[in-house]
Amino acid sequence: MCQVLIHPGEDGYWVAECPSLPGCISQGLTREEAIINIREAIDGYVISLQTDGISVPEDSLEALLLAV
Repeated sequence: MCQVLIHPGEDGYWVAECPSLPGCISQGLTREEAIINIREAIDGYVISLQTDGISVPEDSLEALLLAV
């Protein structure tokens, strides 16, 4: 399982990224579509790591959301 950040992008799409997997980013027209797409991206990323004999990084997201 991987924690994911979802936020609106500048182009009207929703951006989804998994900080524990560098470069694992996707997007969608809706939040729901972005979630589906990032799940596929995470699956592909993990398969690629395993194929290359590289261990999957531990999920290490520490985030704090502030309104200032």
